[in-house]
Amino acid sequence: MVECQDGSYYTGWTIDPVRREKQHNQGAGAVYTRLHRPVHLVYVEELPDRSSAMKRERAIKRLNHDQKFNLVK
Repeated sequence: MVECQDGSYYTGWTIDPVRREKQHNQGAGAVYTRLHRPVHLVYVEELPDRSSAMKRERAIKRLNHDQKFNLVK
């Protein structure tokens, strides 16, 4: 999960979080992060496979801002 300049969070999955953060900051990431740059990596979970990662991504995206903030803490 990355935190955007405006304090919002963007959640996604990748096999290389540091590379993906750089892509977002270069404008090559999602449209949302292009509009809310710069971003910085604040939370990472390692999961065993792509399917698990995508399910966890969906679960995190359903959290409200305060719940995401608590997850990051």
